[in-house]
Amino acid sequence: MGAIYYSMGITQHSHGVDNVKAIANLALITANLGKPGGGVNPLRGQSNVQGACDMGALPNVFSGYQPVISEEARAKFAEGWGIPVEGMDAEIGETVTTMVDKCGEKIKGLYVMGENPMVADPDLNHVEEQIEKLDLLIVQDIFLTETAEKADIVFPGSAFAETAGAYTNTERRVQYAGAAVEAPGQAKPDYWIIAELAKRLGCENFPNTPESIFAEIKELTPSYHGMTKERLVAEEGLRWPCPSEDHPGTPILHVGKPVRGKGLLSALEYRAPMEEPCELYPLRLATGRMLQHFHTGTMSRRSVVLDGIVPKGSIEVNPVDADALGIENGELIKVSSRRGSIETAANVTPDVAEGTLYMAFHFAEAAANRLTNNALDPVAKIPEYKVCAAKIEKL
Repeated sequence: MGAIYYSMGITQHSHGVDNVKAIANLALITANLGKPGGGVNPLRGQSNVQGACDMGALPNVFSGYQPVISEEARAKFAEGWGIPVEGMDAEIGETVTTMVDKCGEKIKGLYVMGENPMVADPDLNHVEEQIEKLDLLIVQDIFLTETAEKADIVFPGSAFAETAGAYTNTERRVQYAGAAVEAPGQAKPDYWIIAELAKRLGCENFPNTPESIFAEIKELTPSYHGMTKERLVAEEGLRWPCPSEDHPGTPILHVGKPVRGKGLLSALEYRAPMEEPCELYPLRLATGRMLQHFHTGTMSRRSVVLDGIVPKGSIEVNPVDADALGIENGELIKVSSRRGSIETAANVTPDVAEGTLYMAFHFAEAAANRLTNNALDPVAKIPEYKVCAAKIEKL
């Protein structure tokens, strides 16, 4: 029996969906689905990404992955929300990456919540140009991020430890956590800010407490029907689908046969990255994370301990490539791609292969995403963060 675990080294490509399908193919043909110790397990990039997806934080589904294009699903949610179904949008929405491209044209305003695209998104020079085209930018976050600094309005949200709610992990386990401390100053829970904004826009009955929000989730999301706060606490979480309050939850999916019926094998052909090394840009640059910092550094770089361990960024260079250019370990160098250039320290190490560069994207002052390619997977619209053509130069 074998379990497959993957993260964004698989998905962040212009053929990321094909990569995931290839993994699913492998699990199917080796009979590693529906059994203890098996399965395909995506390791999410941030806490509660699974929960956000379950709650419909995707452009094509409502909560519980109910399609927005389904007339039945739209009617169900219209009734639950007390609004006319005719007002429901039947079109699939935009992803973060496509929103940026449409700023100033189709999109005049953006409401950014808990996200920092001015560090996280690919081709940051392009992102900055697009954001400047907006008529209105609202940012809701716990700190004044690089994106919030550009906002017309900033709503101060509360951190996870200051907010009660549920979290869902990669094994579909839903767990409840109460607030550990009070939010400082004028900071408010995200749900309270959204509810107050909804009230000012004419929606008086918008859920504004954890209890009322969870009641709506139970009512409208079949996989969460059987969950209650009491059960989540008493049973150390429940794994969906949990369709009724006497259901024990579902530890393993696809037992006996795939949930969809017959397994779906996908015929796939190899697709190269959108950029390959060339004479002008002879190296491959991959970006990702490091142990000591988290995502755009919004939180971890405010930690005295973590920032003390790694206070500034660097780029990993193979000794052969460094020797060819006379680059010494720790030396400040220039890194360039077709989209821009940055200066950062060289970390000369055999941990990266010859011809390859690796750079963490946590550092706004030398942002790796000034360099990355905004080529998108045609299905998921995820950018090709993991490979682009680049060069390094001695300063």
